[in-house]
Amino acid sequence: MCGIAGRYNFLSGSPVQAELLSGMCDFLAHRGPDGEGIYNKNNLGLGHRRLAVIDLTEAAGQPMVRENGRFVITYNGEIYNFQELRQNLEKLGHRFYSQSDTEVVLASYQEYGTKCVQYLRGMFAFAIWDERAKRLFLARDRVGKKPLFYWMDQDGISFASEPKAFLADPQFKPEVNLEAISHYLTYQYIPSPWSAFQKIQKLPPGHVLIVQNEQITIERYWKLSYNPIFSGSFEDAQHELLAKLKEATELRLISDVPLGAFLSGGIDSSVVVALMAELGVPQIKTFSIGFKEKAYNELPFARMVASQYETDHHELTVTPKATEIFQKLVWFYNEPFADSSAIPTLYLSEMTKRHVTVALNGDGGDENLLGYDRYVASLYGSWYDRLPKPIRHILEWGTQFLPDASKSKTLLSRLKRFVMVLSETPERRYGYWMSHFDPLMKQHLCTEEFLRKSGENDSFSLLVDAFQKSDAKEFLNRLLDVDVAMYLPDDLLVKVDIASMAHGLEARSPFLDHHVMEFCATLPSSMKLKGRNKKYVLKQAVQSLLPAEILNRPKMGFGVPLDHWFRHDLREMAYDLLLSTRAVQRGYFHRPVVETLLDEHVSGKKNSQYRLWNLLMLELWHRTFIDGDPNFPIPS
Repeated sequence: MCGIAGRYNFLSGSPVQAELLSGMCDFLAHRGPDGEGIYNKNNLGLGHRRLAVIDLTEAAGQPMVRENGRFVITYNGEIYNFQELRQNLEKLGHRFYSQSDTEVVLASYQEYGTKCVQYLRGMFAFAIWDERAKRLFLARDRVGKKPLFYWMDQDGISFASEPKAFLADPQFKPEVNLEAISHYLTYQYIPSPWSAFQKIQKLPPGHVLIVQNEQITIERYWKLSYNPIFSGSFEDAQHELLAKLKEATELRLISDVPLGAFLSGGIDSSVVVALMAELGVPQIKTFSIGFKEKAYNELPFARMVASQYETDHHELTVTPKATEIFQKLVWFYNEPFADSSAIPTLYLSEMTKRHVTVALNGDGGDENLLGYDRYVASLYGSWYDRLPKPIRHILEWGTQFLPDASKSKTLLSRLKRFVMVLSETPERRYGYWMSHFDPLMKQHLCTEEFLRKSGENDSFSLLVDAFQKSDAKEFLNRLLDVDVAMYLPDDLLVKVDIASMAHGLEARSPFLDHHVMEFCATLPSSMKLKGRNKKYVLKQAVQSLLPAEILNRPKMGFGVPLDHWFRHDLREMAYDLLLSTRAVQRGYFHRPVVETLLDEHVSGKKNSQYRLWNLLMLELWHRTFIDGDPNFPIPS
């Protein structure tokens, strides 16, 4: 796990300066605290910051060169089947000089060319230079665990694990991409291929980028398919799911450094810990984080699993002071990012790194097996669509009389959020349930100038487009496909990658093994969701491994008390920043609308915690990366 960067002046042919590469790597030092390497030849330069996990010797250092300089790689990630690949490549005549997976990736390219990604099982983002073919080959893993950004100018292309690396280039001037900001307001994250910066783009998951003959080609090499539907029995599905998860977990235990697991007390992370124990890992190191507020604290459930498997359990109860963590949030996440669960994830990663360098987690279980309440709501919505039109019209008319709720997770607030959009199509209805600022709210909040400059886009069109591209026949499976295309890679995986790498910690996710995902995709939705019982097939498969209290408890989520913060700890700061002259002069939002959001939340009339957090993170990002505000300096 590492940070990568590079520059290829394929248009001008001008030399790449070593100082530029070193500067880019400096911005990525947190991702690779164990060393730095630079390869610099003529108009090509590759940089690398190393987090040593497999083969800790210098033989595994990067950038790595083979065949007397014909092939060079800078690589971030872990290939879990690298030992099997290595054996096959040795039979084909390849010789290896290290025990690293990096060398296996490079040899795979040497043998299979740009098709090498089809053989790789794991998480990765890498760049390979082929001197003879004069080809720069960039690739990103199937699901998007590892990030890769790039930008073009008149000389050529630069790439890096994080966009802040481009600040080392005097030719790069950070400017706002208003279209991306418009999407951010809707989703709380910026979807691929956009970034918050003009000119910078993300290479989407499951894609490769090839620079050759002064041309750039981007190609997709993988997409999850939901067909054909699994034809075995429910018992067969349980057995195969558990077997695939166990194999995926076993593959992720390969490490030359200390290894442990995040343990939230939810089903998915508990399953991973149980499987680690089944595989014979002695006294697993587990890590949990909790809050004093009972509604956000899962520590008792984590302790239950830790006790059952006699793990070496570590936990931390935090009382986060929001103003003290803003600096880290804004700087490390590079772009506006309003998923507030990034806060506990940062704390958890910091604690975990004190004990281990690699941590397994349960990410991906919900997106594989219908684990969110919104999937249940979508099922209810499909039943509603079958009602006679007169009954639907009466229900829709009645929504105007539902009172506003001051709490975000009350039955009333959920009911109102559900019924208010029932008149929409199923695709757009899902967008409303996923959004912070829906199209009507954006029209009310944003100035005409912002709407015009951002393209007056309907961000729901991205979601509708993902629906249309899905090959899933069942509606609920199509929802999963949409989340795998958008929410998973651009929100959840960004959250964990940034939080873990900010502390030099590698996070591994058995549920995101593409063999596991491809199997889950073929399961009919009736096996995943039974009534309101989410992830049903998984729960049945692991009954003997986990306490009933874990299997039957409602999903809590990994949240923080934003509603309380905006009424107390953050109140003054939110008013000062969001209503400041500087914020208003950006011309994005109508000041009275923002003020009303603040007033109604503070008074308890409405709960606007997520919208206010969205706006606050945007303003802080703007001050840090665009304004260069000295009050928000680079963390030491």
